[in-house]
Amino acid sequence: MTITRRAMLAATAAGGALLAIGVVGGYLLRDLFRIGSNSGGDEMMSGMMGVGSADMNRYMDLFNRHTEIRRTVEQIAGGVRTTTESDSPDLVAQLQAHVSSMYSHLDEHAEVSCMSDSLPTLFHKESAYQRKLTLTQKGVSVTETSTDPAITRAIRAHADEVSGFVRDGMPAMMGGMMGG
Repeated sequence: MTITRRAMLAATAAGGALLAIGVVGGYLLRDLFRIGSNSGGDEMMSGMMGVGSADMNRYMDLFNRHTEIRRTVEQIAGGVRTTTESDSPDLVAQLQAHVSSMYSHLDEHAEVSCMSDSLPTLFHKESAYQRKLTLTQKGVSVTETSTDPAITRAIRAHADEVSGFVRDGMPAMMGGMMGG
């Protein structure tokens, strides 16, 4: 089989593009894994996301331990009912603290701006939907509903994004950061 010059150039360009994506992704991952060190990476990432370093450290631990978390999502009229739990007591505490913190951010109009296509809508329209958080023995149960179809779509989209984070961990987070 012979390879044309054009095919070789196309393959070389594709390989270079993949290499560039890998390098950029590697730098992003390197900075993410520095969180909590004295590198200043935690301030950079948490500032980009609109959260404090305690929230960022919690996010990272939840992503890193996603296989220890289980989640169910039930579509209900106008929204969803989700249950997110773990058998690990420290993860239970982190899940409860995370969701409580997110609702505090909503109440304070302190937008969390990264890793989600749906969160901006939910933050900008926080008064257009109802939220109920119930702490369970193993985690959290959340019911979110709205009478506005656009908000209902955002609520359901966010539930899907979080389910992806629980299912896939860091790759889902990186996809969210890269807009994918």
